[in-house]
This record gives sequence, C-alpha cells and structure tokens, in this order.
Amino acid sequence: MSQIITGFHAVEERVRRAEQNKSADGLSIQYSKAGPRVKKILELAKKANIPAAQVDNRALDSLVQNLPAVARDHRGIVLVAAGDKQKSENRIDFDQWLSGLDEESRQTVIVLDSITDPHNVGAIIRSCDQFGASLVVMPARRGANDFEENEIIARSSAGSSAWVPVSVVTNLVRSVQQLKDAGFWVYGADAGGQSVQKIQFGKKTVIIMGSEGSGIARLLEEQCDSIVSIPTCGKIDSLNVSVAAGVLLYEIYRQSL
Repeated sequence: MSQIITGFHAVEERVRRAEQNKSADGLSIQYSKAGPRVKKILELAKKANIPAAQVDNRALDSLVQNLPAVARDHRGIVLVAAGDKQKSENRIDFDQWLSGLDEESRQTVIVLDSITDPHNVGAIIRSCDQFGASLVVMPARRGANDFEENEIIARSSAGSSAWVPVSVVTNLVRSVQQLKDAGFWVYGADAGGQSVQKIQFGKKTVIIMGSEGSGIARLLEEQCDSIVSIPTCGKIDSLNVSVAAGVLLYEIYRQSL
C-alpha cells in the first residue's frame, strides 16, 4: 500500500526530510504543470534523488480520489510514499525514544488524549515544530492517528509532521507514568487550574491535552503534578484545543530562552 501526500507545504517538507536523512526509498513525485512552487519542489526532489514524472491532471485526480475531501486538492503535484504507511510517517517507538533520552537536555512532550479531529492534531504538531517540542504521544485508540487521516494531519501541520516525532501507544496512562519515572513533570491542561503565568515549567515537561468535550480522562488526570489553565476574557467557554496547546508550548519555549 502507498500513502498519497498532497499540499505544497506537506510535499515540500517531506522532500526536505528525505534529503536530510539521505533516504528517498519508496518516494516518487507526479506533477502536471510546473509552476513556480512546483519547480521549487522538483529542484529539491532532484537533490534528494526522488524520481518525478509529469502526468496530466486526470492521473493526479485518480491518485487522490480516495483521500479525504480536503486532501484531494492536489494543486498539480502529488508525493507517493510506497510501502508501509506507518513507516512512511515520522513515527517512532516510545520505549526506544525514552531509553535514548539525554538526561541533561531540555525536553517537552505533549500527550493527546482523545483528540480525534485530524485538523487539530495537525495544528498541534505545527506548534510543536515551532516551539521545539520533542515528542507527540497519541493513543492507538480514540485518537486521530488512523492512516486515512495522515494526509489531513500533514496538510494541517503545514508539513511539520515530517519533522516532529510521534509515538502511538496502547496505554497513555502507562506511558505518562514512564515519563514521570524518567524525571518529567506532568501538567494537565484544563480550566480551573493554576494560571500558566504562575508556573515555572521544568527542564523536562509533559503537557496533557484532553478532548474539548470530556477533557482529560480521570486516570490520566491522577498522573498530573498540576493542572494548568490559560486566563482568557472571551464570552465562550474555552480555547480550541490546538490554540491552547500552542499557547502552552510557547510559554514553555519562552521560559527556556
């Protein structure tokens, strides 16, 4: 099976990652018209040794016909990643990541509990890239990690999903406990907690983001060292989860400067 990637940002960043890693195995590009943005991507693909073939728009339409609606707008270029879809994503094994952790380095991990909208996941991953988060942890169930949603996540992240490591785990509670055992401080994002302005985040920080409907699961909340909230002045209840994650990630990054 192959993964089809569309969107200028998503395709370009995937090509950049292939060049950086010196690995273009299974990657190929099909394009129709070589406009300025497509030409730039094709130049990068050539450096990364990714083959490219010019086809008509009907061929591209056929490639994307089974994608979610938002990902069918190919803009005249498609990246095909042949083989195991999971390997084609920037997915890493959680236990391996934890075992290779540098005890002296600053690390920020964001845990997504029951966040099922791939647009939100993509936006959170984009903030993780911008503010230096080390890892995103998502559950194997009750999360937007289905392979059919990868294209939406890639587009919503503006290509950041090519760079930000993601681990999909079977038990979020156990994984958070492992992070605590490794010296991480764990903060749950929820209304009614301590203001983010009053918290001095540690060198190793975990932020748990819950669903907008039900919040953080009880067992996960019990793992939290503190609940953190973002002061607001609006008329509605709360921020969108991806916006809230961006605010918290920025504050952690700001404190590290």
